[in-house]
Amino acid sequence: MSTRRPAAAYGGGPPASDVPYEPGGGARSLLGGAVRASAGRTAALVVTGLLSAAAAIALPALLGRSLDLALAGATDAGPWLALCAALVVADILCDAASAHLSGTLTARTAARMRRRGLDRVLAAGPRAAERFDAGDLVTRLTANVTEAATAPATAAAAVPSVVLPVGALVALALTDPWTAAVFAAGAPLLVLLVRAFTRDTSAGVAEYQQVQGRIATRLVEALDGARTVAAAGTTDRERARILAPLPELAARGRHMWHVYGRAVARGAVLLPLLETGVLAVGGLRVAAGYMSAGELLAALRYAALAAGLGAVVGQLSGLLRSRAAGRRTAEVQAAPAVAYGRRGLPEGGPGRLEFSGVSVVRDGRPVLRGVDLVVPGGATLALVGRSGSGKTALARLAGRLADPDTGTVLLDGVPVPEVAREVLRREVTYAFERPALFGSTVRDAIAFGPCAPPQAEVVGAARAAGADAFVRRLPDGYATPLSRAPLSGGEAQRLGLARAFAHAGRLLVLDDATSSLDSVTERQVARALLHQVRPGTRLVVAHRASSAARADLVAWLDDGRVRAVGPHSALWAVPEYRAVFAATDEPAVGRASTDGREPAKGRATPEGHEPAEGRTR
Repeated sequence: MSTRRPAAAYGGGPPASDVPYEPGGGARSLLGGAVRASAGRTAALVVTGLLSAAAAIALPALLGRSLDLALAGATDAGPWLALCAALVVADILCDAASAHLSGTLTARTAARMRRRGLDRVLAAGPRAAERFDAGDLVTRLTANVTEAATAPATAAAAVPSVVLPVGALVALALTDPWTAAVFAAGAPLLVLLVRAFTRDTSAGVAEYQQVQGRIATRLVEALDGARTVAAAGTTDRERARILAPLPELAARGRHMWHVYGRAVARGAVLLPLLETGVLAVGGLRVAAGYMSAGELLAALRYAALAAGLGAVVGQLSGLLRSRAAGRRTAEVQAAPAVAYGRRGLPEGGPGRLEFSGVSVVRDGRPVLRGVDLVVPGGATLALVGRSGSGKTALARLAGRLADPDTGTVLLDGVPVPEVAREVLRREVTYAFERPALFGSTVRDAIAFGPCAPPQAEVVGAARAAGADAFVRRLPDGYATPLSRAPLSGGEAQRLGLARAFAHAGRLLVLDDATSSLDSVTERQVARALLHQVRPGTRLVVAHRASSAARADLVAWLDDGRVRAVGPHSALWAVPEYRAVFAATDEPAVGRASTDGREPAKGRATPEGHEPAEGRTR
């Protein structure tokens, strides 16, 4: 046994299962957590905003004082003007600091949210794909996170954006109560304006983001099936399908712009009227000798700052968008992670697999119904049945790619939910019909797993899977980048098998993993399983009669139940069992020997012919 380094030694974060689950977490807890996680920067942003607001509030009074001194011909106006200049510089510096803090705060928050969301998706495993469509999930982790991440900076900026007009209104009252009264008379209208904007915007933003997710889902589906679309000549039809929600998206967008436009237009009418009223009353007060020219200048400036209450609408719009996006992001982070136990498996265990009273329900439909099945340690058991009979669902339970709704699954006597994550992933290995290949090179794709095997084991696994020959013909052999290695379906499947062989544990699950292989290569792989891969239990989802014939036992599934268990040669006498396999020109085989020799052929059917081998209907 070679010494292998854990996958963490090659990069990556902590195990996805270590991500804490926050039940009931919604947009509020998500955004609140983002603010708390960046409390220092958020506080600094609030402080710089408040300092800028303080400078802006103090400046009109100083300008008015400087003007009065200048008009009176006083010689000490210079220091006041210098103080005004200092406040202007301070305001500019605070604004620059706020812009820098806002940008970095948003970027860090987005990175944190994306990492947590990705960790949650990986922790949920295949269950995440059942909860969200691929395109919608990508939208939630990209565009929606981008909008949600602006919440801390927007909330921090909202504090000084409220303090500034309120402080200006107080300063206006201290400068001249009459002008302040004129301005305050229009304040209720401003409140109604903000309230109407909030009500009309909230629903529109959420609906807009939902339509974005639907378009992204359809686009991902089309890209995944690009060859099928091209071969069928349905490019125009597919484009129309993808863009079908576009009119709804445009309608939602126009609605939001109309809401925002109405708020801005109403503010554009109301605020100048208030400023004009302040100017008129202030002018009368100056003419009557109750105000100086400098005080009038200060009052006008304070009225303009107080009118900035309308700018709160913009901050509120940003917060509403962040909250709607945060709600969609929080749904991803609320996906339940798989909870692993801490137990190990018996040392040297044979890989005995037991299903006891296992039932699985998906979308209200029973997939497995009270399955009782035992796979002896070291044996190869083929799962056979028509499409939808529950073969793949049962195979997924063995390594906890899914959990049963009722019943228990035991591996060497230990309930699989109680097995530690690293132990289960090391001892239960999967190969799939359509393997996803990860890594930069072909070698990385084969070595991808819970540990990194040395080069010799990678080559040995590729040889066992029948992949070594074509890999060596690639431009750089095992160092060939995957992007420069165009693979057929059978070649990709052999790399997936090689990956499983390189990490084979006591239980190896082959989920139709040889469907794209020719018969000769399939037989070579079967022999390699006996002699070149770590011995253990094999659970094979079989669609070919030859695959079932090479197994020690066959579990025949029908409508989610185990109809019969026995050797393929014995079950072949049942007409309904033979009907599971579609007829092909290739002759089927009977029961395979376990010593690696070719399985016995010529097993007679009742009609006197060899049974036919093929795929399930």
